[in-house]
Amino acid sequence: MTHHGGFEPVFCTIIPPHVLDHVARHEDSAIAERVARTLEHDSAQRTRRRVNALRGLAAAAPTAPSGKPNRTIYDAGHGTNLPGRKVHSEDDGPSKDATVNRAHAGLGATFDLFLNVYGRDSIDGSGLPLDATVHYDRDYDNAFWDGQQMVFGDGDGELFLDFTIPVDVIGHELAHGVTQYTANLEYYGQSGALNESVSDVFGALIKQYALGQTADQADWLIGAGLLGPAIDRGEALRSMKDPGTAYDDDVLGKDPQPGHMDDYVRTSRDNGGVHINSGIPNRAFYFLATALGGNAWEKAGQVWYDVLTGGELATDADFVAFAGLTVAAAKARYGEGEVEKAVLEAWQKVGVPTA
Repeated sequence: MTHHGGFEPVFCTIIPPHVLDHVARHEDSAIAERVARTLEHDSAQRTRRRVNALRGLAAAAPTAPSGKPNRTIYDAGHGTNLPGRKVHSEDDGPSKDATVNRAHAGLGATFDLFLNVYGRDSIDGSGLPLDATVHYDRDYDNAFWDGQQMVFGDGDGELFLDFTIPVDVIGHELAHGVTQYTANLEYYGQSGALNESVSDVFGALIKQYALGQTADQADWLIGAGLLGPAIDRGEALRSMKDPGTAYDDDVLGKDPQPGHMDDYVRTSRDNGGVHINSGIPNRAFYFLATALGGNAWEKAGQVWYDVLTGGELATDADFVAFAGLTVAAAKARYGEGEVEKAVLEAWQKVGVPTA
């Protein structure tokens, strides 16, 4: 059973609004102004997505699955009209523009993981063409999936660098597309935090798969390499291993992610804390992957993928419901034993009951 994925696109950005809100209040007016523009842009985009969702967007015409990616990169030329000018097709050789090449490679790395590991042909499972726009707007400090394509800002060079640099950022955003076409998790509260966490999980797995890293070798950071020279104390946007430790900086503020239900953040901001409380299921996945050892995309990733695509996950699922389904999925695929036990223990460690 698939849900009505594709009809309720959510505007999902990699830099959470609470981070930009904090920076926009910075005493350095140049820094604050740059980020305020990004915030204004994102707020307008969110409103536009809601209007489109209410109207009901037409589903993309199915394409014949080929088992090969079909990537097209566009250049917005620092404007905001999408998709922009077509600059690179699937069969073209490398571009002179490193950003184009990174976008192309990141789309490919995402496609490869889903096809080779889970047998899923592109984002929708039916060979959906993968489109991305680079050089979007000026000093734009974000990247997003808009329900149909990827869009990358160049960053402002001080706070954030080019958003095509971390492959897990590309994977994270495209994974929102996979969720859209499968469980279609509502982007609010715990179901929204699960939506964000699933994107972090697959973003991390895409990076690990591309680098050939085991669970023990991986850094479990999301967005490492993205923070610019103005950030003194920060290594990434989020840490799945140790939520709340990715940054503690004068400009960015302190990473607010909890790693346990005892510290769950109740807030109306950030769609009910979707980028904040995602730290809890993120850490559960990290515990599972490292307990099982080896490649995280194999057993741990398979369990998460089975839940996302199994048709049992309600669009408004909370952490307890998701955790229970991961236990059932582990048992269904691997029987009673090591994997099921590790799943139970992982959720126990972050204070989420599985019954």
